[in-house]
Amino acid sequence: MNDKVIFRPGWSLEKRDPKFIESLMPFLEWLYRYYFRVKTDGWHHVPEKEKLLLVGSHNGGTACPDMGMMMYDWFRRFGTDRLAYGLMHPYAWKGNPGLAQIYEKTGAIEAHPKMARAAFKKGASILVYPGGQYDMFRPHSLRDRIYFAGSKGFIKLALREEVPIIPLISVGAHDTLIILGDYYQQVKQLNRDWGIPWLFDIDPGIFPIYLGLPWGLGIGPLPNIPLPVQIHTRVCPPIVFDRYGREAAKDRDYVDACYQLVCTQMQQQLDRLIRETA
Repeated sequence: MNDKVIFRPGWSLEKRDPKFIESLMPFLEWLYRYYFRVKTDGWHHVPEKEKLLLVGSHNGGTACPDMGMMMYDWFRRFGTDRLAYGLMHPYAWKGNPGLAQIYEKTGAIEAHPKMARAAFKKGASILVYPGGQYDMFRPHSLRDRIYFAGSKGFIKLALREEVPIIPLISVGAHDTLIILGDYYQQVKQLNRDWGIPWLFDIDPGIFPIYLGLPWGLGIGPLPNIPLPVQIHTRVCPPIVFDRYGREAAKDRDYVDACYQLVCTQMQQQLDRLIRETA
């Protein structure tokens, strides 16, 4: 794959702009120190040069404040020149192309195996939040659960590319947006039976109702402003599997076992962090 050829939005590794990232750092620092008052640990688990698959569970709706604070920590510790890309749902370019182009400058690329492999080929690390919209809009009652919605593509990627997984967890970000419930099935029936269209003609897969800024009561996966709740983040010890390679990535039972291992270990780490911050 030629990285310099743009097949479609999100399909270029050349849009990442270290100078643009540096221009955002003062604003991110203000959020980090004063708005979210972030406490973090575990960064010694990140090797200085090795390429990695950073796997997180994110919270707080489309704002995803814990993700932004993890990115800030990465940039301030390793510099903006250390290559890192984040996998982002292709719907982002369709729903808000202007904002998606800004994300591209910070290293966002389409969540597709070809793009991920191309980034690894350049020696970059990759950040992925496998649960996607199902994770970021999970109900408040599930705020203390690791929820990847059965998405196992990241496991296949780690096995094929023979890279360790570095788990990322956080506490607090889910309280920046109080998600009352997901009413996707009811809204999907209205779409199917009454022809009520989806916003931007995109089926979001979720339809939350939540309490938060700026709407008060928000309906649907609308953009939100996170409440100023303190966030604790932790970088966990690397997860290394017994087998790697293409054959391992094709072994469905092995992929399932690796997925369960990651979920279990991340849940244990999250439970520990919750106890420590209570």
